[in-house]
Amino acid sequence: MTKKFYITTTLPYVNASPHIGFAMEIIQSDVIARHKHQQGFEVFFNMGSDEHGVKILRKAQESNMEPKAYCDIYAAKFDNLKEKLNLTYNNFIRTTDDHHIKAAQEFWLRCQKNGDIYKKNYKVKYCVGCELEKTDSELENGKCPVHPNQEIELIEEENYFFKYSNYKKPLLDFYEKNPDFVVPASRLNEITEFTKKGLEDFSISRLKAKMPWGVDVPNDPNHVMYVWFDALVGYISALGWPNNDKQFNNFWPGIQVAGKDNLRQQSSMWQSMLMSAGLPNSKQIFIHGFITVNGQKMSKSLGNVIDPFELVEKYGVDVIRYYLLREITPTEDGDFTIEKLEQRYNSDLASGIGNLLARTITLAVKPNFEEKKPSAKIKKEATKTKKICEQYLENFKFNDSLKSIWELITFCDKYINQEKPWIASKKSSQVISDILFALEEISYLLKPFLPETSEKIKNMLKSKTSEILFPRLLKS
Repeated sequence: MTKKFYITTTLPYVNASPHIGFAMEIIQSDVIARHKHQQGFEVFFNMGSDEHGVKILRKAQESNMEPKAYCDIYAAKFDNLKEKLNLTYNNFIRTTDDHHIKAAQEFWLRCQKNGDIYKKNYKVKYCVGCELEKTDSELENGKCPVHPNQEIELIEEENYFFKYSNYKKPLLDFYEKNPDFVVPASRLNEITEFTKKGLEDFSISRLKAKMPWGVDVPNDPNHVMYVWFDALVGYISALGWPNNDKQFNNFWPGIQVAGKDNLRQQSSMWQSMLMSAGLPNSKQIFIHGFITVNGQKMSKSLGNVIDPFELVEKYGVDVIRYYLLREITPTEDGDFTIEKLEQRYNSDLASGIGNLLARTITLAVKPNFEEKKPSAKIKKEATKTKKICEQYLENFKFNDSLKSIWELITFCDKYINQEKPWIASKKSSQVISDILFALEEISYLLKPFLPETSEKIKNMLKSKTSEILFPRLLKS
């Protein structure tokens, strides 16, 4: 029986076009999905769009459009990332899909049946940017630190609430029993400390008269679901829950990839909701950092939002994939600059793998070359690299995984320079054969990271024809 593996990104709000931060998240997810496929797993890789809530409603109103029509345009922009970034996701869930709406309503009913949903009047400070309630301690100078350009709003109305407070001990017990549940460990420590302080019940509905754009609350026409409650269910409605038991049981629980601003929602709120509905908790949550641009937070007002479509158009998809995976430390904030990207391009891609491949094929087509079996020396080096590379990848250390592959490339360069196979000798054919073998291994190891480059290397080795993989960029 084929092993099953499920991975999902967050479902990004479709209130703006995709930026480089989400591109990094889905590329990271794609690497994991491709790696698992290489290992023989049947992979269900989910992406999608979060389309309800006040933020979407206001954007649609600004554009003089119906919310669904507005969402159709922006959901398509996110789905276009599949081709542009060479992604392998095989499911795109929209929270406006009929099936998802029914799943969210069924999930609500199960939590309600468990006694975890009740109604009360409340007054709260609310950040529309985060679509989250905020306490005074979470604000800086009265503003949300994540969305400092937006005013904090006061909401006062009767809403349905989820009994989050019931899940302090179950969550703490779960974290203790699953020490690798959140990666990195610092984020698990963060959510554990947050939970220890006590959990406050959170609102899970909005009055339809004030905010009509949402999933209808079952048996109450006056309320729609709070956007986070609805959207989180997308991780299981994507698998056909509650109707497709076979697919759900085969693939759930899975791995979720999210940014650090999603830590509470993914690793705490969603987990308590699953417990309430009587469903298994997620398998693991991988939390990545933010991308800054020249040391500054990306912001439309600063005009420094990076468009992944434009980058790919200029540099090529594998260049962007390589930079985001190699330059950015996976679990920390990382800085994006064109200068760093072009430096990586020239040093690692053009002068690194590109140069090694070109010089090796040039040597392999010479008439005096006779292919040999790879030596024990090169096989040992390749095996060591494969082991290290996969160990790092299992722990979401994409940068270190790629670094180990480039260390093998460096080893090959030194081997060629030391043995000088272009000077005819008894060892020349063995050296060239060893490097050809190493390049085959490198092609395999690169497949999850740089699929297009991996395929090109494979084809060039097979045909013994050379083309420039990465033409050097000239300084402007």
